[in-house]
Amino acid sequence: MLKIGVIGGSGLDNADVLQESSAAHVLQDMRDIEISTPYGAPSSSLRVLHLFDKEVYLLARHGRDHTIPPSQVNFRANVQALKDRGCACILATTAVGSLRRRIERGHLVVLDQFIDFTKHRISTFHEHFKPHSPAHTPMADPFHKGLRGRLLEGCKDLGFPHHERGTVVTIEGPRFSTRAESHMFRAWGADVINMSIAPECALANEAGLPYAAVAMSTDYDCWKEDETPVTWEEVLRIFTDNAQKVTNLLLHVIQGLTPEVLAAPAPQGT
Repeated sequence: MLKIGVIGGSGLDNADVLQESSAAHVLQDMRDIEISTPYGAPSSSLRVLHLFDKEVYLLARHGRDHTIPPSQVNFRANVQALKDRGCACILATTAVGSLRRRIERGHLVVLDQFIDFTKHRISTFHEHFKPHSPAHTPMADPFHKGLRGRLLEGCKDLGFPHHERGTVVTIEGPRFSTRAESHMFRAWGADVINMSIAPECALANEAGLPYAAVAMSTDYDCWKEDETPVTWEEVLRIFTDNAQKVTNLLLHVIQGLTPEVLAAPAPQGT
């Protein structure tokens, strides 16, 4: 049975929306399991779902009650927990601020690049190298091509407004950007901004797990001076209003996911 890890971002931290979805009849059972890793406990218990013919492990990135700030997420434990359960890949969701006029509130972005602007996070599993065997993982294309293709097909099939690629800049948080920072990120070529994709994506690559993320635009950060600067309340409102869209996309992707989609070689440390 193909096992799939899903890391839920803001507003999609549990399986309740899956049960309420139009495809709820495919949910056979659900249970929570506690797990530990060499890097400590993950952000939440793993919620195990049987969807279609797949076993899905849902992990709440910030905890079930959203008690873990972005800078305190144990990203290594989260990725390791999914790998230890035998997951063949990770699908992630995240709320983002838009840095481009064309990316409107509620639009989905299938990310293809990230910029890591975090400052204090552990971004690798490698605490030491074996003698004469340094491990440097390629990261030119950090998001898995096959998984991205499935997300794009799903957006098209379901008729969701979306963008086929986008560069996300991840900041430390939990504060939002200054206006000067927001303009700087735009000048760097970033399309959206969030607080969670790095180092999550990099760690998944190190672990050899195909990884892809769908982002939902909830605001315009603070660069757009004809808009009110972003607030958490507004982020949560937009994401909650559109959570069913992201859920239906995940269901669509999971239903059609096959080992062949994941067959492209994952980056390996060299």
